[in-house]
Amino acid sequence: MTGSRRPDVTEEEGLPSELVYTLEDNPPWYLCVFLGAQHFFTMVSTTIPIPFVLASLVCLEPSDPVRSHLVSTIVFVSGLITLLQSTVGVRLPIVQGGNFAYLIPTMALLSANFGSCEAQWAANITAQEQQEAWQSRMRVIQGNIAVSSLFQILLGFTGLIGVLLKWITPLTIVPTVSLVGLSLFDIAASRSSLHWGVSLSTTVLMILLSQYMRDVNLSLPTGYRSGHGLTYTKVQIFKMFSVLLTLLVAWLVCWVLTITDVFPEGSPARTDLTSTLLQDTPWFRIPYPGQWGWPTATVSGVLGMMSAGLASIIESIGDYYTTARICGARAPPVHAINRGVGIEGVGVAVAGVFGTGSGTNSYSENLAVITVTRVGSRRVVQMSAVIMLVAGSVCKFGALFASIPEPVVASIFWVMFSLITAVGLSTLQFVNMNSSRNLFVVGFSLLCSLSVSKYVKANPESIATGLPVLDQSLQVMLQTTIFLGCFLGCFLDNTIPGTAEERGLVGWQAQLDAGRGDSSSYHLPFVMPALRRIKWLRYLPCSPTFRGFRRTKRKAEHAATTTASPTAVLSTTPATKFTRKAVSATTPDREAVFSTEPNVVHGAKPTLEAAYIAASSDAETLLHEANVAPGIPLLQR
Repeated sequence: MTGSRRPDVTEEEGLPSELVYTLEDNPPWYLCVFLGAQHFFTMVSTTIPIPFVLASLVCLEPSDPVRSHLVSTIVFVSGLITLLQSTVGVRLPIVQGGNFAYLIPTMALLSANFGSCEAQWAANITAQEQQEAWQSRMRVIQGNIAVSSLFQILLGFTGLIGVLLKWITPLTIVPTVSLVGLSLFDIAASRSSLHWGVSLSTTVLMILLSQYMRDVNLSLPTGYRSGHGLTYTKVQIFKMFSVLLTLLVAWLVCWVLTITDVFPEGSPARTDLTSTLLQDTPWFRIPYPGQWGWPTATVSGVLGMMSAGLASIIESIGDYYTTARICGARAPPVHAINRGVGIEGVGVAVAGVFGTGSGTNSYSENLAVITVTRVGSRRVVQMSAVIMLVAGSVCKFGALFASIPEPVVASIFWVMFSLITAVGLSTLQFVNMNSSRNLFVVGFSLLCSLSVSKYVKANPESIATGLPVLDQSLQVMLQTTIFLGCFLGCFLDNTIPGTAEERGLVGWQAQLDAGRGDSSSYHLPFVMPALRRIKWLRYLPCSPTFRGFRRTKRKAEHAATTTASPTAVLSTTPATKFTRKAVSATTPDREAVFSTEPNVVHGAKPTLEAAYIAASSDAETLLHEANVAPGIPLLQR
């Protein structure tokens, strides 16, 4: 594979000129491997805490080799979904990984259906009974995740996500996303309490690297030029790999303190508690569907997981727009967003069937890698997906990370959960926070969700309707803070009177409208000629040939034909009447199509093009075949 690069990316095209490789560019294969490895390590450092939490929730022993299998499975599935999303999904360089949001309904589901791990270990059961105990928990988790994915798949591929977004306002997003981080503080505190000294010192180190030293550049060799010697580039290594570097340094310190017996025997900070984990784990093991047994599902569990899926959809759509801007692509059109949400739903189903114990969503952390490296190539992320698939098949790799002491991993929780909370709160930038109405909606949604969840968890017997299925469903949903936050935020914001500007809808809609437009970058590979020949695909919301439904199309055509300028221009001469047949008979030259008469009013060409596009059902395809340059003002449909 040879490297290709667009040398002339200008600000006139609306693309950032500092990019080394844009979305459609293909760097040389060796650069793809190196750059893809950066995405891989960034994803791993963010994903690793999920199987640690999950292993504790399903009552796995610290030295159980299954811990390494959980790590390998989530890495393998992340690679599979990343490859699928970047190739046939939204087709942006977005990395997919495990989702913390699913841990909240998971904890509610397990507390409502199973006893505590301490009670299970105190029962003195056999090894076979212990295996069945944790596998039964895992089967319930993965079954509910898989079934709940149908909700996300339906929203994406049918285009219903656009309808839903009309009700999902900024004041709905704030409590939904923020409660993901706020609800997990118990886990961070309980794991840190195993050894506060190690946990706090590791947290301080990570803050130092990720915040105070994030702009420190290191010169690294990148190649050799004849007559010049080695070539170097400056890399913000602490900004990209702060989590990974913190883990490695803290792990090394714990190992030194273990072999010198500074840590007493049995201390959770010792590295020899899992000394047999790496030895007992096989070298290679490819994860497969149903590896923990046949998944099972409950109504209550599915409803809880659906709330996590909704929070993931909101976060991912925001990542789509951000990624497109960073990697030098035009904002994603509606069909690409629909397809991205639908494929992410497919990824949640795959994660459930494989048994990762978590759903999947886009990783905002990897956007920082694109920003630092200035490489927005889709091919690089696809290479990182291949690396994930290979690493997920090497079980020793998972065992290596699974052997990190829990107090060290707990320090990662403090930073990760706080960032998730802050991401949710950042949506308040669109809202007028001087309004007492908005202050009430945000404050009440957060406090009520946390309070109700905590009470129901401590008093599950308080839910007694006489219908076991309804009781269990209410217990899970009322313990799931993100469900409560989403419901309360959505209900209050859409029912309490307030102006659109006050509620933040003006700025929020402006951000969503920035995605209107189209680009060949979002077309599916290899099949576009066939898709263009199938006319009914124009009405399929996830198809690249989607032109809107008939009513919307008539409105667009009417809006174009009733504009003053097009009427005057089109009526100047019969020769300026454009039809598909006329265009197909012309040579593929833009000037020949749009400047057929010399008496066309100067400056009216964009309006004339808009009227032509509205009148032609296959206009965008015709313009693309006619080599129309980027930046033509297309009629917004």
